[in-house]
Amino acid sequence: MHMENTSLQKVVARYIEAFEKEDLGIIEDIYAFDASVEDPVGSDPHHGLAAIKAFYKKAFEMGVKLQLEGQPRCAGNSVAFCFHVLMPGIKISPIDVFELNDAGKIQRMRAYWGPENMG
Repeated sequence: MHMENTSLQKVVARYIEAFEKEDLGIIEDIYAFDASVEDPVGSDPHHGLAAIKAFYKKAFEMGVKLQLEGQPRCAGNSVAFCFHVLMPGIKISPIDVFELNDAGKIQRMRAYWGPENMG
């Protein structure tokens, strides 16, 4: 499947907006009901919308904000993007990869980062 780049980029923009507004409704809107989130890659994935919303609720409660770094990279039904996770006294610089389903919802999210990406 090949999605339009504008559709893929819109999902990234909505994701960042969810953090700005601390809006779990946006998270619910952009993820598939049976999606998975692996953050960071190698950790136990969060499966299903309820678990995913609980994961983001904790992030919102910690005051996490996101700052996009450069342009998202789009290919097929996936988009990868670099960004900074900003919290008081902590900065993490991951690369996230979203794989979208036929309905344009995030089916799988994988976050690539490790200790060397924290500052």
